[in-house]
Amino acid sequence: MTATVTGISSMATRQILTELSSAYQTTTGQLASIESVGGVDAAKRVRAGEPFDIVVLADEAMKQLEADGLLKPGSCTGFAKSAMAVAIPAQASRPDLSSEASLRAAVLAARSIGYSTGPSGTHVLNLLRRWGIEQALSDRLVRASPGVAVATLVARGEAELGFQQLSEFLDVRGIVVAGPLPPEIQSVTLFSCAVCAAAANEAGARDLIKYLTSAEADVPKHRYGMEPV
Repeated sequence: MTATVTGISSMATRQILTELSSAYQTTTGQLASIESVGGVDAAKRVRAGEPFDIVVLADEAMKQLEADGLLKPGSCTGFAKSAMAVAIPAQASRPDLSSEASLRAAVLAARSIGYSTGPSGTHVLNLLRRWGIEQALSDRLVRASPGVAVATLVARGEAELGFQQLSEFLDVRGIVVAGPLPPEIQSVTLFSCAVCAAAANEAGARDLIKYLTSAEADVPKHRYGMEPV
C-alpha cells in the first residue's frame, strides 16, 4: 500500500467525502484521509503551507488558491453542486417558501436567522441588502462560527430559520428542512477539488480526484443533497 492521500475540505462536503474515501479504500486498497473544517479555515491552512495532497472547497475559493499558486496548475476539477435550503426546528410550523415575497415575509417574521461564513451566508446577506432589511434585522442575525453548521444553531434553538447548503441539513436531529430557496433567488454552490502545489503524494491525489469525480461517486452525492458536476 502506498502513502495515504491527505486532504482538507469545507464542512459542506464532509459526509460525501467520508463515504467516498472509505469506498475508495475498499476499491483500490489506498488510504485517503480528508479533514473537514470551516471553509475559511481550510483555505487559511492551505495558505499556511500545511502538507495536504488535495483540497475540496467552494469553487470561488479554489480559483483564488489557484491564482495564488497554491494548487497544481490545471488540476482543479468540479466535484459537486449544492443548492441552498431553509431549516427550521423540528416542531416549528413550516414557512411559505413558494416565492421571493413569501420568503422575505418569513424572514421578517423570524425572531432569529442563522447563516454561515461561507458562500451561502454571503448570498443571504446580499438578499437582505437587496430587500432593504439588513439593518432592521441586524440584531436577529446569528452567524455560525467557522466549522459550526447552521443546522446546529437551529437544533439548539438559537435560530428560527437557518440558511445553508441542503447537504448541511440532512440527517441532523432536531431540525427539518422547510424547503429549498425559491427558484428566482436560489444560489447553487459549485465545489471543486484540486491537487495542492505542495502535495507529497501527487500521483495518489490525482487518482483520488479521478475517483471522486467519476460516475461511481454520483450516488453518494445525490444521497447527501448534492448534484454531480
